[in-house]
Amino acid sequence: MNSDSPLKEVSIRELYNGEEITYEIPIYQRNYSWGWVEISTLIQDVYGAFRESQNEPGKPYYIGTLVSFHKGGRVFEVIDGQQRLTTIYIVLRTLGVDVKKGRLTYRARSNATAAIEALALADPDSDVPDSGIANGREFARRAIDEIVPAEEKDKFEKFFQDKVHIIHYQVPRDIDLNHYFEVMNSRGEQLEKSEIVKALLMGRLDGDESRAKFAHIWECCRVMGQYVQQKYGPNSPDFKRLFGPDGSAFYLESFDQHPSATEGANKETILDLMGRDGGDVSDDPIEKANEFEEIIDFDNFLLIVLKLTRMQDEGFVPTSIPLDDRNLLAEFGRCEKSPEFTKKFGYNLLKAKYLLDNFVVHHLPGANDDAKWLLQRWAPNGPVNLTDKNETHSRLTHLLSMFEVSFPRRLGKNYLFYCLRYLFDCTDTEKYCAFLERLADKYFYDIYLKGERLTKNNSPMPGSFDDVLVKGNTIDVEVENREFQFESIYGTGGKASAGITLFVFNYLDYRIWDKYANEARSKGLKSNSLARQQFFKELGSSDFKLEEFDGFYFSKTRKSLEHYFPRALADGEDGRPDQNQINCLGNYAMIGSEMNSSGSNWTPETKNSHYKDESGKVKHVSVASLKFLIMMQQCEDAGKWTFEEIKAHQAKMLEILKQRRFDD
Repeated sequence: MNSDSPLKEVSIRELYNGEEITYEIPIYQRNYSWGWVEISTLIQDVYGAFRESQNEPGKPYYIGTLVSFHKGGRVFEVIDGQQRLTTIYIVLRTLGVDVKKGRLTYRARSNATAAIEALALADPDSDVPDSGIANGREFARRAIDEIVPAEEKDKFEKFFQDKVHIIHYQVPRDIDLNHYFEVMNSRGEQLEKSEIVKALLMGRLDGDESRAKFAHIWECCRVMGQYVQQKYGPNSPDFKRLFGPDGSAFYLESFDQHPSATEGANKETILDLMGRDGGDVSDDPIEKANEFEEIIDFDNFLLIVLKLTRMQDEGFVPTSIPLDDRNLLAEFGRCEKSPEFTKKFGYNLLKAKYLLDNFVVHHLPGANDDAKWLLQRWAPNGPVNLTDKNETHSRLTHLLSMFEVSFPRRLGKNYLFYCLRYLFDCTDTEKYCAFLERLADKYFYDIYLKGERLTKNNSPMPGSFDDVLVKGNTIDVEVENREFQFESIYGTGGKASAGITLFVFNYLDYRIWDKYANEARSKGLKSNSLARQQFFKELGSSDFKLEEFDGFYFSKTRKSLEHYFPRALADGEDGRPDQNQINCLGNYAMIGSEMNSSGSNWTPETKNSHYKDESGKVKHVSVASLKFLIMMQQCEDAGKWTFEEIKAHQAKMLEILKQRRFDD
């Protein structure tokens, strides 16, 4: 490889029969693990490209990337791409190609190195002492025999060597990540940005032990839909040192305290050293129970961890790192270029993943949008509720799911950053619950009720959240705004509203539920009691069953705002509200998008009959907004829904919003 250029496109012939090069697989890489599916798919893809080349000769077929670190001389330590690199060697030998110049070795793995050397022998049936590589040889033979016709094998072999290309990238100490990413993708290789970040950070570490630790942390954290405790392996001898006897704590205090991954290097893989198999989740019911649907992808999670890491930097400006993975490479390109920073980031990555998995809501895999949220920590026999205090658990689940349905995109999750920053210092569930209560208040009063922090359509301006909440390296959730200017921002119906965002409605529904939890559920109000009558009077409707409050949760179906009195009928005639009057909080209802599209032009009375069953219960959770239930009951009580009912309902809702739950 040309030492003057860190990036080079090479053919398979150049890769293994070009220059005298040794590709060294370090101990922190796992065993060769490609099976029939991966190998046969590779052969099928290359053969397909070979057939297409008959019509378009000369066009290369890109097989992927090889990321390495130049150790000196002609030795390159493989950081990423070793599975592909080994498979290429196996395929070459299976095709009968004599590999003369490129050498593949495995550090501290004598069986794997001996297996590669056995493949180089003239005897195609020579004994291969590594089961993974031996299986790879058999899979390659079978795939070639089944996919490539015998009469085309010579031409296929030539195509494989000369027209199949790989991008070999030597990681330097300093790098323009965006340029690297653009160049790679322009050549047809769709890279994951996280792979580039991993290569960059590992290239800054010195020694096998540190790289092994970082690689192991990375591999355990990158699977976003499974508890990190499970990825480490509950039977590992080091598990208790990391997570305690029952996996319910985080004991690691620094990167250097992480168990060494290079001790006992005579073992086959780092995964063996750490007591785990590193494979996909099995059919074991406990392992299946430890799977969940992630709320954020790995790239955007990396940005949150980067921001957490840089919070300690003197003069750091939080708004300088927007939580959008389009900025991933640029942000990591600007971070401190030192082994110490990589270690700090690696430690924070593991701790943040532990906190995310165990202290934030999620769904089970494949759950529909109506599924209830789970707030569960890992346990040896399957996940359990984060806390056994029912009231605290209920509040935590409602608060976290309220934020999640308000900000469902996997980027821009400021609330998640604030939660993790708090949890880095304190994991007491009672205090965490109080923090979330104040965070919700802070969002509503100091951002959504401050006109100067909102755009023309009343959405928060860029940077508003960090400007308001981040003070130094802490999160400030003390509410500063003591004024209640809701109607001056969102309207009274006298003129068309500029818009009301979903968070406002979700926050209101939480406040309604909170009122129920404090005043009705906790006191066990009986039917027809004066206290119960007062409770519903303050809501603005007659009594409807408290079971509706007990069963309430923030469904993912809450995606749409509906005019309860429809826009199509709002002409201001015969007592009907006009177009301005329907555009205010009092006439908006949170509803599932499917229901919204099916009944958007129905009158309120018609909607009531369609949305409720014979017993008077709402048929579908997608309309089970507490505010909407109150509107429906108020409409039934009055037998109509005019601007007078709209104003009365809005006034009741604003009174609930004014009942703030924080100390003055």
